[in-house]
Amino acid sequence: MNHCLLEVEVLEEPKVRYAPDNQLPIAEMTVRLDGLRPEDPPGQLRVVGFGNLAQDLQNRVQVGQRLVVEGRLRVNSVTRPDGMREKKIEFTLARLHPLDGSTAAAPAAPAAMPRAASPAPAAAPTPAKAAPRRAAEPAPTWNAAPLVDLPDDEIPF
Repeated sequence: MNHCLLEVEVLEEPKVRYAPDNQLPIAEMTVRLDGLRPEDPPGQLRVVGFGNLAQDLQNRVQVGQRLVVEGRLRVNSVTRPDGMREKKIEFTLARLHPLDGSTAAAPAAPAAMPRAASPAPAAAPTPAKAAPRRAAEPAPTWNAAPLVDLPDDEIPF
């Protein structure tokens, strides 16, 4: 199965184009991956999102933002102007998870990751309460549809 989770930094603002046949929005952006070891150079990867996810990328993702992207890797073979064949890696986006609070796309921490309640010790002083929260903005919706449409009775191998 081809399913990847990658922590990346956005290097290039997402650009949206539309498929000529059905006007499906397609967003593309370039991201940076850190190397596995400190001495490894960072890598770059092209990330592609389709449909509603493409529009969300354009509206909510900014250069310099740290994300966890979820999806699949694909290798494309392209012909360079000099006639040589070159392989390019492309990441097809299925879900997007912001890591920092640098944009409105990041959900509030309590809603995103419920924590187990732990009782406070009886002798511990109670901290001052924070200012009341404003009404929560609706959480962004991401296109979580399967990447491949298969009939229920078909096994893909």
